[in-house]
Amino acid sequence: MLVLALAGTLARAGWIQIVRAGSLAKLADAQQTQTITVPAPRGAIVDRSNVELATNKDAITISADPRLVSSPATESRRAAEVLGLDQQGETTLLIKLADRKTRFVYVARQAPVVKAKRLERLKLAGFYFTPVSKRVYPQGSLAAQTIGFAGVDNLGLSGLEKEYNNSLTGRDGKQTVVKDPTGRVIDVRSTTYEKPGTDLTLTIDSAIQLYVQQVLSKTLETWQARSASAVVLDAHSGEVLAMATAPTYDANGAVTDTYEPGSTFKLVTIAGALSEGLVTPQTAFTLPPSIDVAGTPIHDSHPRGTARLTVSQILTLSSNVGAVEISRLLGTERLARWIKRFGFGKMTGIDFPGESKGIVFPVDKWYGSAAGTIPIGQGVAVTPIQLAAAYAAISNRGVWVQPHLVARIGSKSTPAPKRRPVVTPAVATQLMKMLLNVVDEGTGTEAEIPGYTVAGKTGTAQKPDPKTGGYSTYNYVASFVGIVPASNPRLVILVTVDEPRGSIWGGVVAAPAFREIALDSLRHLEVAPDKTS
Repeated sequence: MLVLALAGTLARAGWIQIVRAGSLAKLADAQQTQTITVPAPRGAIVDRSNVELATNKDAITISADPRLVSSPATESRRAAEVLGLDQQGETTLLIKLADRKTRFVYVARQAPVVKAKRLERLKLAGFYFTPVSKRVYPQGSLAAQTIGFAGVDNLGLSGLEKEYNNSLTGRDGKQTVVKDPTGRVIDVRSTTYEKPGTDLTLTIDSAIQLYVQQVLSKTLETWQARSASAVVLDAHSGEVLAMATAPTYDANGAVTDTYEPGSTFKLVTIAGALSEGLVTPQTAFTLPPSIDVAGTPIHDSHPRGTARLTVSQILTLSSNVGAVEISRLLGTERLARWIKRFGFGKMTGIDFPGESKGIVFPVDKWYGSAAGTIPIGQGVAVTPIQLAAAYAAISNRGVWVQPHLVARIGSKSTPAPKRRPVVTPAVATQLMKMLLNVVDEGTGTEAEIPGYTVAGKTGTAQKPDPKTGGYSTYNYVASFVGIVPASNPRLVILVTVDEPRGSIWGGVVAAPAFREIALDSLRHLEVAPDKTS
């Protein structure tokens, strides 16, 4: 019996070592080795002068295998002490480590390297430490609304981080390691290195962005407004030099939020009439104090008697009655075509997520008085970036250029922005002269900048009142859009202020904010004064 038992044992050993050797070796190897993903660092985001706006710093993600944890209570307490977890955090970790049904739990994601290394030295059973990169924003809140942010998985969740996520995200590497029975890594078998994400170079100028954010904050405080936004465009290239909305973090408002533009929209009405050859800047109209359109009386912002004004004066003084008279010559069909020609009612195509196309109804859906309200910027909704691009077209001899935020992806320039003619150079020149008059002697005198010529337009628009279905008598959007220097345009700046208190007028509320942003920006860019007197 002893001989038979020994023979059976030897046979079993032989079968295991010879017949089952390959499969058992693979099983043992699987228990001892693990393939770890080595995350690729995310591409950096820099401004036009290579100032870092988004980058990475080293961190360590700590995980654990609950089946290898010897004492969940002890190890959760020691980990909590090192990582600085509160009582609730320690309790949550204890529950994770005590769950023997799973083989993987997170202890801490993107933990500071110093704390993680201190915990690693304790050699807690079943704990793993994986080097990762953590997304950081060195300039704090500067352009944060435009850049957006990436989550703990290093995936873009908003802003340019989201729009260019595929470019910014690299290709993860892999590392095969050998572990001892407690889960500690004792050998590295192979490493496949990752491919880092591609850097983005923006058109944003950090200095101008800072001026914009500071001025918007001050404007909110001065006028106790609900919100304010601003866009600064290069007058010729379509490059966005700054873009912000205050006070909220989610300032996609310059691209996603719409508002009724008010008198700044009169540029479209007058540009259409000039282009169609219906008027010239000197064409005069005898204007009554008010005008009736489908039962709705339309009057100027300030009471006046019957007046005779030229087209140029109508824009300079921002006459609502005059704009309606001009639009009557143009007709609704042609006005609708010019609205579309300037880019309203469709997206600009700016490289930013969630862009709105605004609200422009087709002519067959214009309500009774729309023929009188739309020419003066009521009953139509636009985004700040749409309106800024429209005025940039006038400053660019009538050529509309697609606004954009990214200049280069890695070492490659982004595709050239789309361009299309909107008005002829001659009409653009006529409009620029009228816009100069607005600042020199019209509603925009508060936008004057010593030493520089400024062309621009004020806007004061009533906000729709959802309670009555009409327009509010106390909530307005005040705005100003300006071009500077007017003799050789460099910047187009739009400022909108939502629900200001103390004054409602664009020339009083928004024009001074434009002036401050423009003056600091011109000095920063070293643009020489162009005013001779």
